[in-house]
Amino acid sequence: MTLWALKLEYDGQKFVGWQRQTNGISVQQVLEEAAAKLNGGNPVASFTAGRTDAGVHAEAQVAQLALEIPLSAERLCDALNFHMKPHDVAVLRAVPAPGGWNARFSAIRRTYRYCILNRRARPALLAHRVWHVKPALDDAAMQRAARHLVGRHDFSSFRAALCQAKSPVRTLDRLDVVRSGERIEIFAEARSFLHHQVRNMVGTLKLVGEGAWPEEAVARALLARDRRAAGPTAPADGLSLTGVFYPVDPFA
Repeated sequence: MTLWALKLEYDGQKFVGWQRQTNGISVQQVLEEAAAKLNGGNPVASFTAGRTDAGVHAEAQVAQLALEIPLSAERLCDALNFHMKPHDVAVLRAVPAPGGWNARFSAIRRTYRYCILNRRARPALLAHRVWHVKPALDDAAMQRAARHLVGRHDFSSFRAALCQAKSPVRTLDRLDVVRSGERIEIFAEARSFLHHQVRNMVGTLKLVGEGAWPEEAVARALLARDRRAAGPTAPADGLSLTGVFYPVDPFA
């Protein structure tokens, strides 16, 4: 039995999220069904570093699964990718996992990018990959407001009502707002995030960018520790999981 570490990318538009659901197809289901075909038809369980929501994309999701049959890393990638067609998910790398490694619990850092398309014309090429915001946004004000959220805080105001985390306290290591022409990208980095935390922070910063909120209102929302005090949840379309990091990188 070999425990494999997998690095995947997927377009979340047509998935109900990573985790298996009864109301649609998930990334986990597609991966496990493909793996079962390589495992003599026997079910294969997979575990992941982060359970992305419906519509959220991934450029470097990390998952693990165990297979009984011997395969090379290259053949495993090719076989899984073949059996996952035509779904918009692909295995980029596969390596035998080091002893004691766990895709979720061994992770020490996760990074996300949220993309806003800030122009009047609706997106065509970037449809379902950005949040389209027509009014001009002040990205400099958004960046200044974002600084209030960096550090170790109680993020109850930015936590989904259905979040299952035992504690709302998290350490946000990075929250940067960067404009490149019509695109505004928001980069978030932490060991772990609460459910909808990134999207709720983005929705709040958008209020600052459009002038509906002063910058210091973000600090007040954080201190309120009440979801009703913060801004709306940004759409899933613009969010991508861009990296999962470990003390020893299994893919190095």
